[in-house]
Order: sequence, then C-alpha cells, then structure tokens
Amino acid sequence: QVQPVESGGGLAQAGGSLRLSCAASGSIFSIGAMDWYRQAPGKQREMVATITRGGTTKYANFVKGRFTISRDNAKNTVYLQMNSLIPEDTAVYYCKFVTVKGIHWGRGTQVTVSS
Repeated sequence: QVQPVESGGGLAQAGGSLRLSCAASGSIFSIGAMDWYRQAPGKQREMVATITRGGTTKYANFVKGRFTISRDNAKNTVYLQMNSLIPEDTAVYYCKFVTVKGIHWGRGTQVTVSS
C-alpha cells in the first residue's frame, strides 16, 4: 500500500514562502504523475500543480509564477515551493501519486497565510 505523507505546512505572512514535501511510504512501485491539490473551507478541491515522472510540469493559473513543483524520483518525493503567498492560498494541501496500483492521496497539510 502506497501512502503519501505531506509535511511542511504551517503559518506564513502574506508575501512569505513555504515549502511542502510529500514522500511515499509503503510498497513502492514506479510512481507516475505526482500532483498537489488544495481545498479551502467551503470550496471544492482544486489542482495546484502536477509533474510527470520525466519532469514536465503544469500549473493552475492562480499559482503560475509563484509556486514551483519538483520531484526526486530516487526519494519518491514531490515538493511544492510556494512564494509570494497571499491569504487566498490558505487551504489544506494534498499530494496525489499515480502508480500502476492506482491513485493514492495523502491526508493533507494545513497552510494558513495571514494578511
């Protein structure tokens, strides 16, 4: 069972930065796409960024130029560098891995941005 585990969330001021990490534990097979999603209170979960195993990235328009996704295949870990944070970035951030066994979600990490 692959279990992604997020870390690095917390409280930041507007204009500040945070770096999220998500590592896979358990029975690891080759991980395909690795994604970051977020869900704010009262809103639907939305994709933030995705990265293929080969390193191709895609971002939601609302984070372009501010967030950077990267991965370390040897460590089965995906990162999200978040700069120029705004209060609207406040949400629970989830990572998602795709493997041959299916889709695996982490339990989330809270990010709170104060104005």
